[in-house]
Amino acid sequence: MTALRSPAEIVRGLFLDSLLFLPVLPTFRPIKVLDIGAGSGVPGLPMRIVDPEIALTLVEAKRKRISFLLAIGRELDLSGVKVIEGRAEVLVQEDPALAEGFDVVVARAVGPATGLFPLAMRYLRPGGTVVLAGTPGAAKSPGIEVVKASIPGQRATRVFLRGAKRSNVPRGR
Repeated sequence: MTALRSPAEIVRGLFLDSLLFLPVLPTFRPIKVLDIGAGSGVPGLPMRIVDPEIALTLVEAKRKRISFLLAIGRELDLSGVKVIEGRAEVLVQEDPALAEGFDVVVARAVGPATGLFPLAMRYLRPGGTVVLAGTPGAAKSPGIEVVKASIPGQRATRVFLRGAKRSNVPRGR
């Protein structure tokens, strides 16, 4: 499921990277998070393990990965984790309950931000947030901000692209 081989590489390369999403998320809890293109559960599962106030939905199109995610959920006895098989573009059209059903949409290494942001917005409730792992050069659209998170014990930082779905609720006067 990953090119990383040693336990240290996995911890550094996947788990730590996943946990760097947490400070970029909204602070209110409980929170409903959708992980598009969940693959082996990164970044969603490590975030959920650390923060049980996250109600997590993992969307993955490949059956082998779905089986893995279901097995991990059983083995770790994780409540509040749902796994959905299918392509995110299709699922949101087929299941109206998914549209505007989440506070946050996250994704890591799924595809270009230019295509992912509009898709993620369909899943977000008004006022919700999209957080994508990315590069500073990818934030070329209005309303997308670059946010950096520090990697503990290293000089390096992780770059995220964050955007919000506009709320139709007028602000107080």
